[in-house]
Amino acid sequence: MHAEMLIDGFFVGGPCDQSVGKQVVRAPFDGKIVGTAAEGGWGELRTCIDAAHDAFQTWRHSPRHRRQELLRNIARLVRERSDELAETLTLEIGKPITASRGEVARLALTFEYAADLMSTYGTESMPVDTDPRGVGYRCSVERFPIGAIFCIVPYNWPYNLTAHKIAPALATGNTVIVKPSPLAPISTLSLLRLIHDAGCPPGVVNGWSGHHSHVQKALADPRVRMLSFTGSAAVGWKLKESMPDRHVALELGGDASAIVCADADLDWATKRIVAGGFGYAGQICISIQHVLVAASVYDDVRKRLTDLTAMCPKGDPMLESTVCGPMISLEATDKLIDMLDEAVSKGASYLAGGGRKGQVVEPTLLENVPSDARLHCEEAFGPVLTVAPFDTIDDAIGAVNASQYGIHTGVFTQDIRVAEEAYRELEVGGVIVNDYPTLRFDNMPYGGVKRSGFGREGVRYAMDDMTVPKTLLTRTL
Repeated sequence: MHAEMLIDGFFVGGPCDQSVGKQVVRAPFDGKIVGTAAEGGWGELRTCIDAAHDAFQTWRHSPRHRRQELLRNIARLVRERSDELAETLTLEIGKPITASRGEVARLALTFEYAADLMSTYGTESMPVDTDPRGVGYRCSVERFPIGAIFCIVPYNWPYNLTAHKIAPALATGNTVIVKPSPLAPISTLSLLRLIHDAGCPPGVVNGWSGHHSHVQKALADPRVRMLSFTGSAAVGWKLKESMPDRHVALELGGDASAIVCADADLDWATKRIVAGGFGYAGQICISIQHVLVAASVYDDVRKRLTDLTAMCPKGDPMLESTVCGPMISLEATDKLIDMLDEAVSKGASYLAGGGRKGQVVEPTLLENVPSDARLHCEEAFGPVLTVAPFDTIDDAIGAVNASQYGIHTGVFTQDIRVAEEAYRELEVGGVIVNDYPTLRFDNMPYGGVKRSGFGREGVRYAMDDMTVPKTLLTRTL
């Protein structure tokens, strides 16, 4: 496979183009060559900004039916090419094939949600004669696009998290420059080719892959009106500081917890926790990292989790049975193993797992992880669960709130009062009751608090982020 950059409607960096560099992409599972991707320099990136800025002057005036047609064409092509897209994803990033199919299915829905919203989105009228001065006036508000948006996307969801930036931007009349992750350029650039094939006008969607040193220069260009970034907290917050006068949306890391209360359905809860902790080797921002269990059922839950962890299928991501595939890179694998070793050296103990074979880390369960271990207070981003008891729900909430992160928390309970208290008191972006915190639907608001992010995705909420309200006040008398 070879993936080219998309710049102003042209594909740049073909396999025979000697003027553009090429990146070799290898499969995380076995190291075999998956393909190559074009790598641009500052010249290509600057041209992307030129194209996005120029295309915005016309795309922002495009009628809603035209944008809806494009979005629905994209969804249609995604479904037509779903097998190819899923296989590419599994080969390039090691996501188990069943999970890859799930991402592709969601990808089509994300574009359809944006199309559907355009039937009613972005206009409202409001009365102003509640103030005596407003008699004889009519007030309407419309949301307007902001311009060229620079989108930096991660490796772990290179289709759907790219779509969560492109779909709302297209729907609202904005243009985009997309920078794929260097760990997943083929998948993201392949999606951009599909968008081009669906009839996207030149310059409206552009894709550039290259060294990160050029990104800061691009963000300094005032024609870039917004940054939408998904990735690490360290990089995201630094980029936000560099754009104090423009809008920035950040979707960053997390260390999601699952709280298991004494009245929970323990069979359901433990099965979902294992799926939410080890699916795709835990390389998900809302993958479960910590399990907090009511003391009265702790021994029971610990045994269930130990057994399920040991049985969790791991290895070749092309096998239908695999749940936990490889880590994305040797560096990521080594970092995770270092965290495990440090935790054990400080008193943690393995209940299951802990081994590795190449970039495949066994699903791992630990207890007695001390609070000063990195595994306790930093994002692991790997197939690791810690388990600990709690005495009261307030203790569990306090433990979650002590984290520097906060995207989702799962709460397993049959008591609506406990669920309500958790919803009101947990310092997170979302509370999932009786399911794992790894659950996300693409039309709901999604994002974190504290170090986990700034702003919200979820199609309609991203559309709000990418537009500004403008008021029209008319004197009619």
